[in-house]
Order: sequence, then structure tokens, then C-alpha cells
Amino acid sequence: MSGRDLTWDMAFLPDGTMFFTEKCSGLSVRLPSGKINALLGIKDSKNYPDTASDLFCGGQAGMYGVAIDPEFATNRFIYVASASNMTAPGTNRVLRLTVNPDLTKVSNRQDIVTDIAYKPLPSNHPFGDPGAHNGGRLRFGPGDGFLYVTTGDTHNGEVPQSPTRMGGKVLRIDRDGKAAPGNNAPQGFDPRIFTYGHRNPQGICFRPGTNQPYTAENGPWHSDEVTALTAGGNAGWDPRPNMAGRADCPDNYCGYSPNQMGAVDPKDRSAFMPMTDTKTYPNAMKPAWNNELLSQGMSSCVFLNGPQWKDWNGRMVVTFMGIGIHGTPVGNRLDVLDITPDGSSAKRTTISLPMPAGRFRSVVQAPDGSMYVATDQGDVYQLKPN
Repeated sequence: MSGRDLTWDMAFLPDGTMFFTEKCSGLSVRLPSGKINALLGIKDSKNYPDTASDLFCGGQAGMYGVAIDPEFATNRFIYVASASNMTAPGTNRVLRLTVNPDLTKVSNRQDIVTDIAYKPLPSNHPFGDPGAHNGGRLRFGPGDGFLYVTTGDTHNGEVPQSPTRMGGKVLRIDRDGKAAPGNNAPQGFDPRIFTYGHRNPQGICFRPGTNQPYTAENGPWHSDEVTALTAGGNAGWDPRPNMAGRADCPDNYCGYSPNQMGAVDPKDRSAFMPMTDTKTYPNAMKPAWNNELLSQGMSSCVFLNGPQWKDWNGRMVVTFMGIGIHGTPVGNRLDVLDITPDGSSAKRTTISLPMPAGRFRSVVQAPDGSMYVATDQGDVYQLKPN
């Protein structure tokens, strides 16, 4: 599939029908025949039967993840994450929509999460426009049937460790947006919180066999991280100033400057504040892999599942979407991670791909066992094992 706007995410029905989001356009569905039906557009989108005036695109904000209810055959529910200006200065929301039988229309919008953080216009922050660091991936857990929602820190130092602000978290909820049982959030925390202390997790995926959830997370100019999640766990990101001897930072956010600058060698972390701060939080969830101490815009993940993948069966694929520290090129690259059973470490294999260079935004495995990759250029590629 080609010629689309920035394709942010994909989700499949068993027959190969693919729902997909475009960040600055909206939600559509591609039928097995190849026909595409536009379903719900954001504000000012054209050629959609319905548009939502509160959903908008700007900076990193727009329409993000899409997920299909495990009981879609009976309830017809799908879910999307999107930026909304229904309340000032804006929030990120999770919408539940009902799809009609011939897949031409959605209706009965229910906003099941309305209070996910959104970055307003910064006052003196030198990094990022409004709407930065939203997370936005939606996935149903294959073992528990609950919806996992990743959220970003929105360049706000207070958000990741906050017990009540929904940014910098992984939420685990039911189809009505209520907290799932067993989240084990610490005392005083919002019960929807499954894990906290995240920076900008744009990927969440589940290991076959154990259904262990893992995040793929953007790093602060160093150390993109893949982490096995535990209920109630702290991912260890805390960009507040005046902690552990830090200086003041622009807009009270030390996620970039000055605590992330000054190292000539990207493998010299002495000048960097770690994304997983085990000095401040000794019990933080430790990453299985840190991208060899580089930040290159890690965006999505999937575990390959099926004998057709041979040695890669059960391994994780992660995608990248940007240029890292000191201009490290990362476009046109997928990594395959062989993660140890306990999630403590991983070995990487890099896949060289024949298609044009691009920023990979989403990766999923389709019901036919093949892998689909979506790019910022609006293309979707199907990849099969040799």
C-alpha cells in the first residue's frame, strides 16, 4: 500500500482486513480485495464520511495507535488514540468506535480515556513543538484481554513519576476505560496505571508463550530501551531538575539539556542522565536492551510468532524512525532481538531491506504470518520469511 499520509499504526482482522491510522488524516480500513474505505477523519480532513472537529494534527500530535477488540465479531469495537482539543490546552484520548457490518462507517464514539497528558505551547523550552512525546500505541494483551495504552512524558519533568498524571505511563484498562484488575499500582497512584516512569514508549508487544509485555522506548539522545514490564513497575525515568545534583533546566525538564549534553563519545555515558535511573530507583525495571547506548527513534515492536520464521520465531522486531546522536543513520532498518527468557539481556541482528530509506513507524504481524511495516512516507510493506 502506498501514497498515504504518515501511516502511524495498523491492526488486522483474521481475514486480513487492515484498519490503519494516518497521523494527519484519520482512520481507514483496507479490505482483502485492496479497496480502502475512509472511516473517521481528524479536523479539516478531506474525503472522509465523518470528521471530528476536536481531533487535530500538529507537531508530533495527531491520530496514533489503533487496536481491534478481541470480541470484535460480536461487539464491532475498535479503538484509536488521538490528540484532542475538546478541553484546553488539549489532551490525548482513547476513543472506542463501533464499525458497521460492511466496514464503511464508524459510530457511537465513546472517549474511554480523556486525561492523557498533552504538551502545551512551551514557554522557554528549546526542544520540541507543542504536542511532543505522546506515546500513543494501543495493544490488547493476548493473555488477559485488556487494553494497554502507552503515554509519553510530554516534555514535563513532573509527569513520569507522578501518581496522578497519565503521561509517561503504560495504562492497562478494560473496554470501558476502567482499571484492569492486577495493575498493582503503588498506593496513591491512579489504578489504571500498569507501569510508570517512562519517557516516550511508542511500542508495546507481547512475548509468545508467556504473554510478557515489553515496551520499545525513545531515549534522550542515548539508549533507546526495550524493557520487560512488571505490574506496578517503575521504568526509572525522572527528568525533574534539582535531583541528584542536577542544575535548573529549561521549563523544568532535564530530559535533554543540560544533563544530556557534553559527551564526545556516544558510548561515554558520564555526561548523561540515564533513562533508567537505578541510582535513584534501585528497584526500577531494567532494560533488556539499550540500543548499544544510542538513541535512534525506536518506535514500535512485535514478537514474530510461527515456524515460518525459523530461527527468528519468538524473537522481537523493533523499528526506528529517526537520526540519532552525532548523526547516526538509522532509516531503512529493523532490528531482531533475541531476548533471554528472563528479559535481562538481548542480542541484536540487523535486517537490511531493499525498499527506499524511510522512517519506520509501526510493525505488526498479520494473521497470515507475514510482517507489515508502515512508514512516515505513507507506505506499508509486507515482509515474508525466505
